[in-house]
Amino acid sequence: MNAVTTNLCNGHLARLHSRESNIVSIDGGEFDYINWIRAQTRDHDAVPIGIGDDAAAVRFPSADDCLVAVDMLMEGTHFTIPAASAEQIGRKALAVNLSDIAAMAGRPRFALVSVALNRQHGSEFAQQLFVGLEHLADEFDVTLIGGDTNIWDGPFVVSVTIMGEETGSGPVARSGAKAGDWILATGRFGGSLNGKHFTFQPRVREALELHQTVSLHAMIDVSDGLAADLLHILDESNVGAVLNADAVPISGAAQSADDGRSPLVHALADGEDFELLFTVAADDGRRLIDSPPVAVELTKIGEIVEQKTRVLIDAAGQRLPLTRTGWEHSF
Repeated sequence: MNAVTTNLCNGHLARLHSRESNIVSIDGGEFDYINWIRAQTRDHDAVPIGIGDDAAAVRFPSADDCLVAVDMLMEGTHFTIPAASAEQIGRKALAVNLSDIAAMAGRPRFALVSVALNRQHGSEFAQQLFVGLEHLADEFDVTLIGGDTNIWDGPFVVSVTIMGEETGSGPVARSGAKAGDWILATGRFGGSLNGKHFTFQPRVREALELHQTVSLHAMIDVSDGLAADLLHILDESNVGAVLNADAVPISGAAQSADDGRSPLVHALADGEDFELLFTVAADDGRRLIDSPPVAVELTKIGEIVEQKTRVLIDAAGQRLPLTRTGWEHSF
């Protein structure tokens, strides 16, 4: 598939109209696989040049900034096979990228998918991977426009690059939190224990609805862990925060965990909940809590302070340091 994408301005928006995905016998190699993928997609006005050329050309409705994100999933690090199915992996590969676009309050449009397939897994695995990805792409009107394919004897790797457009209010960065802001979160935390990292719903629609309702000062999707990702906002915004332990919404999976760690520790540190963590002015925070514009649960979990204090107030009222507990790749 294509290795690069060219961004052309103006034109009509693209929408993926999936054909029924048929798993077939592929006797050849990567080119037969690419042709099979190509047969599952249709031509679009917004993609004048798509799968099959050295680069794709895509059209955006305006000359506004294009949002671009990329995530890689690796066998042995993010999943194991056969514990995770190819369809689950394909879905997650796109879902984590959709979550990144949601964190910027953008609208996803196009995706490139690159894979290093292990030949031992066979062609059916490769097709099921695409099925999982395609179903989610169709749900969010995302068009697959290319990528790259390799087949080898090493571990399976999939990398997705997603392109989106900013909305009328512009992208929301991590760097806009202000003293006095409320810290709010969608959903509950610690759910990856129960497989949420494969089944989570990217909060794209919720982010857009929130963005239309109030002024979002800073936002991030919780992938590394609630504590770690809040600290990302604080670092980028050059502010501090007071987080209320009693207010943190904890998932049922974390509540019932029996591994020696408290439910709160799971909620703060486990990661891969892919909920939205954001800050808004106090008046806007009250408005969201009193009249939530989204169906998903919204919770105030703390406040932004001017000093670079990072404090967790526990159930007993003790002020504890908020530390960077969460996931980080290391050498």
